[in-house]
Amino acid sequence: MEHTIAVNPWASLAYLVAGVCFILALRGLSSPTSSQRGNRFGMIGMTIAVVTTLVTHVPRHLVYIHANLMTGTIGDAPFIPDYTTIAEILVAISIGAAIGIVTARRIAMTAMPQLVAAFHSLVGMAAVLVAGAAFLNPEAFGIAAAGQIFAQSRIEMGLGVAIGAITFSGSVIAFLKLNGNMGGKPIMLPGRHVINLAVLAGILGLVAYFTQDQSPWVFWTITGLSFAIGFLLIIPIGGADMPVVVSMLNSYSGWAAAAMGFTLHNTAMIITGALVGSSGAILSYIMCRAMNRSFISVIAGGFGGDSGGGAAAAASDRPWKRGSAEDAAFLMSQAEQVIIVPGYGMAVAQAQHVLREMADKLKEEGVRVKYAIHPVAGRMPGHMNVLLAEANVPYDEVFELEDINSEFAQTDVAFIIGANDVVNPAAKTDKSSPIYGMPVFDVNKAKTVLFIKRSMGGVGYAGVDNDVFYQDNTMMLLADAKKMVEEIVKALG
Repeated sequence: MEHTIAVNPWASLAYLVAGVCFILALRGLSSPTSSQRGNRFGMIGMTIAVVTTLVTHVPRHLVYIHANLMTGTIGDAPFIPDYTTIAEILVAISIGAAIGIVTARRIAMTAMPQLVAAFHSLVGMAAVLVAGAAFLNPEAFGIAAAGQIFAQSRIEMGLGVAIGAITFSGSVIAFLKLNGNMGGKPIMLPGRHVINLAVLAGILGLVAYFTQDQSPWVFWTITGLSFAIGFLLIIPIGGADMPVVVSMLNSYSGWAAAAMGFTLHNTAMIITGALVGSSGAILSYIMCRAMNRSFISVIAGGFGGDSGGGAAAAASDRPWKRGSAEDAAFLMSQAEQVIIVPGYGMAVAQAQHVLREMADKLKEEGVRVKYAIHPVAGRMPGHMNVLLAEANVPYDEVFELEDINSEFAQTDVAFIIGANDVVNPAAKTDKSSPIYGMPVFDVNKAKTVLFIKRSMGGVGYAGVDNDVFYQDNTMMLLADAKKMVEEIVKALG
């Protein structure tokens, strides 16, 4: 005889509606023009899911439906909600909502990638805590009989705690790298591939063994090894691969939530987790393809590493041309078309608003202005799109790499602001370069290249020097991105 919680058909219908809202949210988020509508659908779906869960919340020690797996008979049971528990949950939700609102209002757009990584770590830790609670008191979750956890529940619990722990520790490392607490270059541990494979094999083996033996040491060993492999997997990944890492961790958090949904018998969590997990995995694949890299190569180790020092040393030895804001203003005002390529440097300088102001002035002069967005520009998927949207840049002026790359050869001015690796021709010409094979913008084909960067000493997050700096048609504008664009706006009058 097993104990299961009552199934409310209205709750199932509400969860179905929530699931449809989540699907519509993902559909809306696929385009900047519909992203706000997608966000609204996501909020509506989550509200329905949370309210439904609270309304139908019934402690398992008060309500049981006795189901016989052999006969399928179901007995009667009292339906007595525990309003004290619901009040406690509402208090917790209120505290979390207050923290979230304050954080969202205060966070700078430059810090959005690390905020996303922090959110992922919380989802992972939540999965670990739920799995731990379920292991310590399985009867309260309806996943045990006579002290023995059901075999399928052990699988769900083992996978949930493993994915959750990996998500937590990996997200912590990603946060530290993105926030500047750790260096962006890969940290290569000796024998890391052997160690990682051994730990992963140990985790999978222990999850399989957990179905036969629910001893505490098995569960907590799975948890400990999973925390460790999360650190080990992300530490060797370089900063240039961070957008893929953020997307990948997003996928992990979804699968962790789905696994815990099975443990909690919550349909909404299963649906939501599966959607987040699958969409994150698809996005990671798309981004890896955009860099012409396999997912395994990203996990095995990132950009940068050994080439950074030599490239930086060579940067000061080659001749280059320096320009001023007045030079840039004159060249762009005389152009027919200007293509702006933003990167993380624009985000750091918070230059998106003054950049839009510059574009507006150029359009008043009859100049055609477009924005070129690389799939991995910035530190998280869609980072540049978010910044430009914040500055109210028209969506029809923003183009992806494959839609605009062919236009550089017919463009008068390519205006690079804070980007480096995504416009580096070494990705096409230098087989020894760590970014070789990554599709990049052909800015070097434009008639004139205006390149804003702080100094000639830096070589980009991937640690690779850029030949575009030293071309005859390139003019380097060395300054803080926001300050330089402000001066250009003044020169444009």
